[in-house]
Amino acid sequence: MSFVVADLTGDRAEQYRQLAAQAEALVAGETDRIANAANLAALVFHALPDVNWVGFYFYDGRELVVGPFQGKPACVRIALGKGVCGTAAQTRATQLVPDVHAFDGHIACDADTRSEIVVPLVRDDVLIGVFDLDSPLPERFDEIDRAGLEAIAEIFLAAI
Repeated sequence: MSFVVADLTGDRAEQYRQLAAQAEALVAGETDRIANAANLAALVFHALPDVNWVGFYFYDGRELVVGPFQGKPACVRIALGKGVCGTAAQTRATQLVPDVHAFDGHIACDADTRSEIVVPLVRDDVLIGVFDLDSPLPERFDEIDRAGLEAIAEIFLAAI
């Protein structure tokens, strides 16, 4: 099966609706979390402008461990409560960070990253991991991105 990222058209909220539809089609019938994470990371990385890292960290019962991603090599393990990813995992709340240099305890895996959004992955009150996006632009992510990426995270969780 080949899958092509369609050109996204319309306003940004509509673009995220189109991206969510592509994500649903991509994971349809597949329950393996690694396969789905790999494909969704690639889909989102190639669909969204101005991102330099898109990927997943999975909770192993003690800490977050890097999963499938697109971008430069990443930090392998992140403690709960540390950095943006660890904070999202611990609080189970999406972290939208306009300037990572102003985020106390930010973990710099890629010095080019200036802004970040991390969506916690929680299913049946169990922490699965986080969905993480970085950008080299400050203030790259906003509430439209939050809603769109949270919807994609829900698609991922529903498939596994």
